[in-house]
Amino acid sequence: MDYFSSIGCSPLIAMNPAEFLLDLANGNINDISIPSELEDKVQMGNSETETRNGKPSPTVMHEYLVEAYETRVADNEKKKLMVPIPIDEEFKSKVSSPMREWGTSWWEQYSILFWRGLKERRHDYLSWLRITQVVATALILGLLWWQSDGTTMKGLQDQSGLLFFIAVFWGFFPVFTAIFTFPQERAMISKERAVDMYKLSAYFIARTTSDLPLDLFLPIVFLLVVYFMAGLRLSVGPFFLSMLTVFLCIIAAQGLGLAIGATLMDVKKATTLASVTVMTFMLAGGFFIKRVPEFASWIRYISFNYHTYRLLLKVQYNHITPVINGMTLDNGLTEVVALVVMVFGYRILAYLSLRRMRL
Repeated sequence: MDYFSSIGCSPLIAMNPAEFLLDLANGNINDISIPSELEDKVQMGNSETETRNGKPSPTVMHEYLVEAYETRVADNEKKKLMVPIPIDEEFKSKVSSPMREWGTSWWEQYSILFWRGLKERRHDYLSWLRITQVVATALILGLLWWQSDGTTMKGLQDQSGLLFFIAVFWGFFPVFTAIFTFPQERAMISKERAVDMYKLSAYFIARTTSDLPLDLFLPIVFLLVVYFMAGLRLSVGPFFLSMLTVFLCIIAAQGLGLAIGATLMDVKKATTLASVTVMTFMLAGGFFIKRVPEFASWIRYISFNYHTYRLLLKVQYNHITPVINGMTLDNGLTEVVALVVMVFGYRILAYLSLRRMRL
């Protein structure tokens, strides 16, 4: 405002600086004082390009402002730029250093990004549509498997179908939710990373961990409904072990979605690949087919549906029979290790994909 006053343009009333600049640029000088040479030019102007309703046109204002700057300010500013500024050695070393300087610590970056992500996505994750979908599915399953008897062979076969559906259902949702994460946020990440707002590792870990509380809320509601309506093993230990198994499945499936989305960065391609992958994992999950050909048997070992289904069977029936459907009901350590490897492996792949893109 001091500069414009020095060239003869100042507001006659109290005015927002932004409004003052807009009025000045558009030639709206009702509440603005202008220099006499500009007033004379307006009064003498005959063409519409110079005046509009007795006011200077934007073109005239632009020409005057450029001329005023060049005649009154430009030379002094150029002289100031030519004067060397003393720089101490500490500042010089920071500027010349190839290492980035971050304004905050890694933990502060993570904390801010974590809470930002939690606030941004809580309405999407806990929308009434999604809650209705999960609760309705749980009620339908509970009614279809109402108080099923897991002590008989027929009831055991029925319950195994329910357990497989749970493994598939909670492997499907997280994949297709996580796929959209990085493709949708790519522009924002690039913009914020361009000005060194945060480290990529801080963003990645905050983004993945902020989803966990939201991802794990609905499965708890789902299992509370299905578990007791279907009459699964009514004991505290098996209930919480079943819940932990589903949690592992969700986190592993989410990692797969993040890896696919970060690698392809195209929603259509990622959705297509995820559909084929999830369908393959489901078919190789151990329910539809027991004897997979040797050349394709490796698929089941990278399927989170397969390991989740086996863990749920072991949790529910290891007290009844040592073997079910040809599977030994041991302590389930192998399946737990496999799921944990998937949880970290898929996320490492997603992070490396983001690093490769130099976001």
